[in-house]
Amino acid sequence: MQNEHIYIVDDNKDIRDLTGRYLGDHGFKISLAKDGRTLRAMIKHGLPDLVVLDIMMPGEDGLSLCRFLRETSDVPVILLTAMADETARIIGLEMGADDYVVKPFNPRELLARIKSVLRRTKSLPPTKIQDIEVSK
Repeated sequence: MQNEHIYIVDDNKDIRDLTGRYLGDHGFKISLAKDGRTLRAMIKHGLPDLVVLDIMMPGEDGLSLCRFLRETSDVPVILLTAMADETARIIGLEMGADDYVVKPFNPRELLARIKSVLRRTKSLPPTKIQDIEVSK
């Protein structure tokens, strides 16, 4: 499962860097983005295996980015945000997030959730469209 590529999108440099370092130390390839514009530019060069996405960012917010990712790809999204209320979690999941982690968070829990989401998404069978098989 290791060597998967994860994009971490958060406007807080400390969280971005520390999370990236922690996940990198656990065998993941990491790319960092400070905002939605940077994420959209990165996606033009290829999709990651998973996106860790903050909700409250200047410019385009994480929910809008999550919706965009869901409309254009099957890439798994884990929302990482300070918005802890139940309604925010529900909206995030309804927008297409695969999981939701509230700040402050334990990096080990985030790692476990990433591995869990990747395990589920990697075990899905390829999608068949008529006689054409599409696999990730």
